[in-house]
Amino acid sequence: MGIVSPGFQGRPRSSASDLPPGQYLTEDFPVLSAGPTPRVPLDTWEFVLTSETGAEYRWSWDEMTGLPQDTPTVDLHCVTRWSKLGTTWQGVSLDTLLDGVDTTARYALAHSYGGYTTNLPLDDLRGGRAWVVHTYDGGPLPAEHGGPARLLVPHLYLWKSAKWVHGIRLLVDDRPGFWETAGYHDYGDPWREQRYQGD
Repeated sequence: MGIVSPGFQGRPRSSASDLPPGQYLTEDFPVLSAGPTPRVPLDTWEFVLTSETGAEYRWSWDEMTGLPQDTPTVDLHCVTRWSKLGTTWQGVSLDTLLDGVDTTARYALAHSYGGYTTNLPLDDLRGGRAWVVHTYDGGPLPAEHGGPARLLVPHLYLWKSAKWVHGIRLLVDDRPGFWETAGYHDYGDPWREQRYQGD
């Protein structure tokens, strides 16, 4: 994989009470990626949920967008210290995708078109806290922001919300993803400033 997209500079810290510590508010939507942007045609796109036993559950684009849709409005917090508040999305809750999946897994590894991975506790994908989203601010999700679809887990730093999501593998034991292997925190809670291992 390539390096992080260049050109983004940090800004002064904000004292706003609705921001996690060390974050500043932005009105734009910075683009940061680990490598080139995949271009995935909708007629070949699919999402694959794989249980710890190897059982697979697959959805095509039409099947995914035909499922019950949520429209969460959430705040985003990037590990590079910017926060964007009140973003509106549309997509499918992970609760819907996990419904009926027989699993005793405790962890999940999200994987993307292009090879990116990130790990999460399975509980953080449940309870109306995570989605596979395809619409941002009323329009199709742009490729630079993870379209056609990305994982959205807004209570964690944004690197956990895998762009260009292709699937999730359920795991009995935790397995670090791309940034976690490079020293980022395994969990990534912005309110506890869990940016790097040891934070």
